[in-house]
Amino acid sequence: MLRINDDIAIAEWELTESFTRSGGPGGQNVNKVSTAVELRFEAERSPHLSDAVKRRLKRLAGRRWTQDGAIVLRVEETRSQAQNRQIARDRLADLIRAALVVPRRRIPTRPTKGSIRRRLQSKATRAQIKALRRPPGEE
Repeated sequence: MLRINDDIAIAEWELTESFTRSGGPGGQNVNKVSTAVELRFEAERSPHLSDAVKRRLKRLAGRRWTQDGAIVLRVEETRSQAQNRQIARDRLADLIRAALVVPRRRIPTRPTKGSIRRRLQSKATRAQIKALRRPPGEE
């Protein structure tokens, strides 16, 4: 059970973990121990998330979202399988928490009278500067 917040907890059947060998330096041990974790969360089929949260989650996940609606996180930061598992679960929880936040709608505002006046004044000034550059008699 992966607890996201007080209301949402992800069941174990929705999470699949597979372990592979990590790349990079590590001596002889790196060739024997599978420490990298690949955490797969079946987000599209999850009954714990609403449709709006799933849409935001898909946008936030980006390339980590697969064709069949799962999120795949790969972690190979440490040489400990347990630590990598915990990092992957924490990242998934953070991603879901971010998707739970509803973005505020932008309220379109109108420009103030002062800003309109300043814009038109600067345009008129600029036009006059350019008019003074022309040779005399060209109007």
